[in-house]
Amino acid sequence: MSTGDPDTSRIPKTVRRLGWVSCWNDTASEMIYPLLPVFVASTLAGGAVAVGWIEGIAEATAALVKLVSGKVSDRTQRRKLPAAVGYVIANTARPLIGLATSWWHVLALRFTDRAGKGIRAAPRDAWIVAITPEGQRGEAFGLQRALDHLGALVGPLVAFVLLQGAGLELRTVFLLSAVPGAITVLVLLIGTREPTAPASTPAGTLGIDAETNATKEATEVPRGFHSFLLAVFIFTLGNSTDAFLLLRLESSGVPIALLPLCWSGLHMVKVLSSRLGGRLGDRIGAARILRAGWLWYVLVYVGFGYLEHPVLQVGLFLAYGLHYGLSEAPERLLVSRFAPRSELGGRFGWFHLTVGIAALPASVIFGWLWQHFGPSVAFTTGAALALIAAIFLPRDPQDR
Repeated sequence: MSTGDPDTSRIPKTVRRLGWVSCWNDTASEMIYPLLPVFVASTLAGGAVAVGWIEGIAEATAALVKLVSGKVSDRTQRRKLPAAVGYVIANTARPLIGLATSWWHVLALRFTDRAGKGIRAAPRDAWIVAITPEGQRGEAFGLQRALDHLGALVGPLVAFVLLQGAGLELRTVFLLSAVPGAITVLVLLIGTREPTAPASTPAGTLGIDAETNATKEATEVPRGFHSFLLAVFIFTLGNSTDAFLLLRLESSGVPIALLPLCWSGLHMVKVLSSRLGGRLGDRIGAARILRAGWLWYVLVYVGFGYLEHPVLQVGLFLAYGLHYGLSEAPERLLVSRFAPRSELGGRFGWFHLTVGIAALPASVIFGWLWQHFGPSVAFTTGAALALIAAIFLPRDPQDR
């Protein structure tokens, strides 16, 4: 088989199953998440303020817990246990939203759900690094992200079929999310194994013995991690919620009925491009591909700001999905290359915390700029921050 052909078999079996865990988990989550604002505002009479409090507290919780969980998994060198605990907590709490009678109940359950996400994220990413040989980790993260986005694509479609086809109520749909949630936990518990030894470059590659390479990888700690986190913070500060993109489509003349199709199309682009970004990160360099993804973001955001035709806006919206494919896997690959073996979980925790902290004000700033100066200024500001981040992004340690 040529090197350009996809070869999923060379990715460790546990990584592939962790990808399917993400897929099933996102299917369960996305059966609820797109419907939650309407449920809180209308069914529970919570209003927009309640929605804001719920999502703000939930995401802040996830960001903080990720750091703690990552550091704990480093100390214990256990990756599967915290990942399993996180998935169990999230998939136990999430369906119970269907029983909520007050927006305070939803707040408590979303808090618990996001705490579960925080517990599992950093240990899972460190787990993928620990069992995947160097040279394949970008593709491994790309596969995991592609399957995660596949779940985000399937979940809303399942909810649509249950609501429109079967005529079920919102609460029933929320309760039925327990089914893919249970599959998530079963696949993780039965189909995955705790790493027993660090993965390294296969013996003979570039004439370096595998054991020697593993020792070198564990002892050499490249500098630049803090510069990387600074670049990630700056980029995320200009990366507001994608809900503003839907608002931009609607304001340019795209019919509201087509917005769900555009949203599904965006996730399809993410699915198709995620593994490509990971493979390119392995072969060309994670920093180079990440910088390309951020520069692509700059171009698309400028287009969102100044192009008004609805067809062009839809095209930009779909093209925007390529940014995820070129960014998510290379970001995680860079974290692994800036991390000593004993601190993988903690470094992934710092990465997720940085994204979470910057994401909180990002949408507020973007919304304020839109309201006071118009969408062109808001999108141009986001593009400018992404450009600054691309400039500050440090080199891939493996390029030195």
